Amino acid sequence: MIISTGTASGKSLAYLTPAVTACLDGGTILYLTPTKALAADQLRALRELRITKVRAATFDGDTPFEERKWVRQHANYVLTNPDMLHRGLLPRHSQWSSFFRRLRMVVVDECHGYRGVFGSHVAQILRRLRRVCARYGSDPTFLLASATASEPGAFAKRLTGLEMHEVTVDASPKGSTTIALWEPPLTDLRGEGGAPVRRTATAETADLLADLVVADIRTLAFVRSRRGAETVALSARAKLADVAFSLTSSTDRHTPSPSPPGSPSETGHHTPAPGSPDETGHHTSAPGSPSETVHYGPSSPASLATSGEPVDEGGAGEGDLPEEGSLGWSIPDTSDWTGLPDKIAAYRAGYLAEDRRLLEKALRAGTIMGLATTNALELGVDVSGLDTVLIAGWPGTRASLWQQAGRAGRDGRDALAILIARDDPLDTYLVHHPDALFGRPVEAIVLDPDNPYVLGPHLCAAAAEIPLAEDDLPVFGDTTPAVLEDLVAQGLLRRRPAGWFWTRRERATDLADIRGGGGTPIQVVESSTGRLLGSVDEPSAHTAVHTGAVYLHQGETFLVEVLDLEAGVALVSSASPDYTTFARDITDISILGTQRSHALGPGTLHFGEVEVTRQVVSYLKRRLQSGEMLGDEPLDLPPRTLRTRAVWWTLPTSAVAPLAEAGIDLGGAAHAAEHASIGLLPLFATCDRWDIGGVSTELHADTGLLTVFVYDGHEGGAGFAERGYARATDWLTATREAITSCECERGCPSCIQSPKCGNGNEPLDKRGAIRILGTLLTQQ
Repeated sequence: MIISTGTASGKSLAYLTPAVTACLDGGTILYLTPTKALAADQLRALRELRITKVRAATFDGDTPFEERKWVRQHANYVLTNPDMLHRGLLPRHSQWSSFFRRLRMVVVDECHGYRGVFGSHVAQILRRLRRVCARYGSDPTFLLASATASEPGAFAKRLTGLEMHEVTVDASPKGSTTIALWEPPLTDLRGEGGAPVRRTATAETADLLADLVVADIRTLAFVRSRRGAETVALSARAKLADVAFSLTSSTDRHTPSPSPPGSPSETGHHTPAPGSPDETGHHTSAPGSPSETVHYGPSSPASLATSGEPVDEGGAGEGDLPEEGSLGWSIPDTSDWTGLPDKIAAYRAGYLAEDRRLLEKALRAGTIMGLATTNALELGVDVSGLDTVLIAGWPGTRASLWQQAGRAGRDGRDALAILIARDDPLDTYLVHHPDALFGRPVEAIVLDPDNPYVLGPHLCAAAAEIPLAEDDLPVFGDTTPAVLEDLVAQGLLRRRPAGWFWTRRERATDLADIRGGGGTPIQVVESSTGRLLGSVDEPSAHTAVHTGAVYLHQGETFLVEVLDLEAGVALVSSASPDYTTFARDITDISILGTQRSHALGPGTLHFGEVEVTRQVVSYLKRRLQSGEMLGDEPLDLPPRTLRTRAVWWTLPTSAVAPLAEAGIDLGGAAHAAEHASIGLLPLFATCDRWDIGGVSTELHADTGLLTVFVYDGHEGGAGFAERGYARATDWLTATREAITSCECERGCPSCIQSPKCGNGNEPLDKRGAIRILGTLLTQQ
């Protein structure tokens, strides 16, 4: 069974009731969650029930070793995650025999987070779990809980391999949520090719977070990356420190008058009261709930300033406290302003378990009023009492947008959610096309459990757990026999009359890096002390910890001195740069085979297998607050080869000749169309633009035609390109509209420029991209 309904709709109660009943009847329960935070939150809820026969415990990386034996022997409600199930429970199933023998139910919570390559790995882990359960004679019910998703039953079947009933009707009561679409203003700065640069989403988010906390409005800010979450928290705390100084020094001269949340702050940023329209009264009903949207147009922060003047780029805390009543902003009733910066913190994976629990408790208690977080707090953690959610950049899917927005107002009160657009084609498209968000169904969740690069390592792990027999093959999918032959040929498995056996001394589970990209992890070490800060998977190291990269760890900023791939180490030193870094690569692509093709206008659309050769060649330095480009530094890193899947389209000479005669730069037009289509694909496939890549050429060696490729950035593919092939007309139409509606003249990061481009965003032809996409979409 899969329950796919909105936030705070009672999904936890739906699985807790039968789960607790099973424990009372002598059974056991296995609860799976993508994050440790959610497991800890569920454990707290279970213990509050005070049912002595329910012996609940977490079993994950934070569980002390001295407690693990007790959990194995005595717990009947075990809360864990796919990582620990993969590496800890299944390989040692004999130690868990009593637990598996009595297993009645497997709860897979927040399962919409299992998408792409990570979701494909989890799908195979669940198949291994089913096989181990069968070994001990149990046949547990699988109950999945998800945010609202398209075709949840079909997704759940792909995830578990089991037929699914689906529950999608949500009748739970909700307060209204005002959704604001916020586009940061253009600055006077110029980027590559003289393109205008917008103020960064992280800078806008930090300003808004500081404003809201000063106004005593409890706020959660979702930021796309760990580094971004740290940056938002640090910037907001710095602004609050300025505010605290101004307030402390001005207390004798000013007595601010209180006003309700929703008043403008001292910077002129207006924070709309939850449930209130903007000055234009522009509302649009959100799907399936009493939500409303407020669509703010370009440079919206300036348009919301009460004075009518452009917003000060300095943000909150600049200048003295305003005269009494001049802005009417809300100030919490406190006599000690020096602690104001401490009301904001960052939250992300990588913190110690006790630190994360303290932050969650402080947020619930109101000790912390503002928290900048990654999506670690998106998934079901009970942080009721929040008034506002800030979302710094499109979170990847409509499902994630509604999940994150749903963190506010969880106690039934009205709430406010603000989506702050990044300088990115998709974000810009959405703030100018709110109909693409509202009144539309959420996406189908994409995963590909048959990917041989995913399936192979899990077949090895399954054989190490219990030798594989012929009867086991249908559990793992139709491609299993072919993959097994390849594993035998590689010497990873040995075929015997009784089945397939793992014969090596190494741990078979080490073959599958379920959250990373494979390869030996790169250790990040502080050079002056030898302190190990963390690790990065090898493919990500080329872009995350290359020489010269800015690396953030728990609020501390480091510069990478050297990346030594052979030694598997990146040496870093403490620093305080005022810029961030973006790696750039060049890419070559060759077609290995075409699986499907069909006509698209005068051209042809294809889907198939490709080989991609990528090499990181340089990195950009951009100023943190403004996004101003400071330089492009060269790098010398080895190329990496990737066999994956791609969608590509070609145009014949007869279609491109008129464009060339009209003076269109065909190479620049194809290049611009490639960049923009990469930016828009996440609207149609559940992916991030960093999960995909592209190549364009006026004349490709394998096709002999003008060709544009978009490929999955994961070995074997992740299903994203296949989704693009299925939705090609809608996808490319939205791409053309995004380029057309952008207000720049020649192209900018909001439409056709890409921070990943190894060619320095040259050549690009904005007008040509519109023409070439228009030609492709012409109905024949």
